[in-house]
Amino acid sequence: MIYLDNAATSFPKPESVYQRISEVLREKGGNPGKASHTLAIEASRIVFRARESVAMLMGVPDSSRIIFTKNATEAINIALKGLLKPGDHLVTSTFEHNAVARCVLRLERSGVEATRVAPDEEGFLSPASIGEAIRRNTRMVVISHASNVFGAIQPLDEIGRICKTKGVIFMSDAAQTMGAMPLDVRGMGVNVLAATGHKALFGPQGTGFLYVEEGIEPEPLVDGGSGGEGAHAAELPERLEAGTLNTPGIGGLGAGVEFLLSEKLPRIKAREEALVDMVLNGISGIERVSLIGPRDASRRAALVSFNIEGVSPSEAGLRLDREFGIMARCGTHCAPEAHRQAGTWPEGSIRVSPGYFTNEGEIEALIRAVKKLASR
Repeated sequence: MIYLDNAATSFPKPESVYQRISEVLREKGGNPGKASHTLAIEASRIVFRARESVAMLMGVPDSSRIIFTKNATEAINIALKGLLKPGDHLVTSTFEHNAVARCVLRLERSGVEATRVAPDEEGFLSPASIGEAIRRNTRMVVISHASNVFGAIQPLDEIGRICKTKGVIFMSDAAQTMGAMPLDVRGMGVNVLAATGHKALFGPQGTGFLYVEEGIEPEPLVDGGSGGEGAHAAELPERLEAGTLNTPGIGGLGAGVEFLLSEKLPRIKAREEALVDMVLNGISGIERVSLIGPRDASRRAALVSFNIEGVSPSEAGLRLDREFGIMARCGTHCAPEAHRQAGTWPEGSIRVSPGYFTNEGEIEALIRAVKKLASR
């Protein structure tokens, strides 16, 4: 089995992640923050440790600004629906994942205005175009750090400077980049960031988080228990974390982040970039194969989308799995707007995404398989 679908969810995880989840379930199964007995305190420590690790990874000094969620989609919904009101305007792109795109559509129906900026043919946005789209009533700019179709890494620092100058909130969906490369959110001028836990952060599915800069206070998306007050808890993170937290999942996420901190993000980025470069060089010269996104591996996330003339993505995915034992993602990747932008709608593309544990032999096997598919 060759697993090349890490952009959907990472596999395998570091052994420490499995161990931490088991430890929480078997030995520290109390309810965090809800009691003063030993197991509840141990569970609270697990959550706090994970929160501190995530903050450290991002260079955030106050871990209370990290809100745990069940995925990036929930984090995005909390931020957009909690900060935008009828009459507000936001700027986004034409290649956003449905997590952003569908949320924006719902907000538009409630009276929020939106402007969508298109990228160039490689998938890169022009910061100047973002600046030109900002109006007097613009409340927020929300941009994916890297599209899960194009893979192009957006110039967040340049966009962040423009947003700061114009006094608007800058939010990024970092589902494809958090944990895969260094991210200095404050240095980039990112005020709000959503990320998932089960991709490059090596956490289990059902985990994610939202970072909100001090001074930015989204309204809660979900009402529920978080202490004895009749109204919402006044302080973050509890105010946006109603109900019982996923302690085993958060513990596993914390272990994944600790692994990244020990391995160092520049090393992880270099490793995955080398694998992506192998893929790009290996398949770009194959007749009937067309690539989506930048050809420079250093300018893209660890994913490569492509198509084979005469072979639909769905057929290619099935054959890669059954004939070659290669697991890739084929279709529209929950990002139809990106495929419309790329000219690959409605069938989508084949997407391969190596991870930190992928080896060169597996990439060579992929290249051989693509050559065979393209020759038939």
